[in-house]
Formats: sequence, C-alpha cells, structure tokens
Amino acid sequence: MDAAETWLVVGLGNPGPEYEYSPHNMGFLVVDRVAERNAIRISRPDSQAIAGTGVVAGNPVLLAKPQTYMNLSGGSVKQLRAKHEIALARLLVVYDDLDLPWASVRIRPSGSPAGHNGMKSLVSSLGSRDFPRLRIGVHPGHPLSSGKDFLLAPMKRGWREELDALLDYASQAVESIISEGVEKAMTRFNRRAQGINEEEA
Repeated sequence: MDAAETWLVVGLGNPGPEYEYSPHNMGFLVVDRVAERNAIRISRPDSQAIAGTGVVAGNPVLLAKPQTYMNLSGGSVKQLRAKHEIALARLLVVYDDLDLPWASVRIRPSGSPAGHNGMKSLVSSLGSRDFPRLRIGVHPGHPLSSGKDFLLAPMKRGWREELDALLDYASQAVESIISEGVEKAMTRFNRRAQGINEEEA
C-alpha cells in the first residue's frame, strides 16, 4: 500500500465475546461491517490491534480494532500510525457516543473527546485532536443510573433488530469519507435520530 494515500480506519471497543454487542462496541461493529462490505479480512495482529488491509472506494485502507480495551486505545493507534506512516488527516476513528441519541450519526473533522475515555486516550497519545471521527449515538432516551453499566451490557432486543440497518448506514458514511472527503460526507450522512429536534453540535 502507498502510505501517503492509505486510510487508517479504527473502530473503538473492548475485546471479548461478552462485550461484542454492547453499545460501547459500536466502533468494532461498524469496522466489521466495512470489512464485510469490501471483502477485507480483519485477522492479523498488528500494534496491539487486529487489522486487515484492502481497498475501499478505490483507496488503500487499513482497518483496525485495538485489543487493549477501550481506555488504552491510544497506544495502539499511535503505534499503527507510526508503523504504517499514516497522515493524521487520514486517520478515521469510529466510536459510540452516549451524548447522542440512539441511531444518530455524526461526522466531524476534529473535536474534543468530551467524556469518551477511548477518545481521551487517543488524543493524549497522538498529541492532537485534529483527525476525522464518526460517532454513533447510543443514548436510549431515558435517564440512566449508570452510564458505564449501560455501555458495557448487551444491547436490548429492539436495538438489535435495528442494528443491521444502522451498521450499513454508518459503513456507507465511512466509505463516503474515504471517497469524497469529510465535508461532503457530513452533508450526506450526518443525521438526527427519528423524533429528535435538537442535538449536540
């Protein structure tokens, strides 16, 4: 792959079958769907992650899922960037966001990690917050007694029934970022969840 042209697409999550379909693993799930849609196999150990290379929308891509557990994701991503000489502007991070309502999708060219520990680890390790990200809303729309417990527990049946369409939509957004750039992808794919009038910018 040409390092100058390669995209590194990182999904954030926690390894282990008990976390596979938890809201906090939305990044893993989206990257898995991108891999499936583009015939890429994510199976090779690389820089404390499992990774796979291929082509998405005509561009060389490295898909990766850090295996360090969420709160230490930054170390793995820093190693991947250095090893594969990935430009910061071509690092795309996909992750869940408890500040956004379920099934909303938000693309941004940069931004603060807010309360997301995985993103805090990335920003700290990379020394920058100026890289594209795609956030998937996972707030259920009612008060939570423990955000941590909610994020790490299996998704409820209703969400699992809606998950397939959401993963396809988010995967198309990833492909749009790679093929058209962040700004055009934002226009096409940033969406509010149904019935939500106001949303965090």
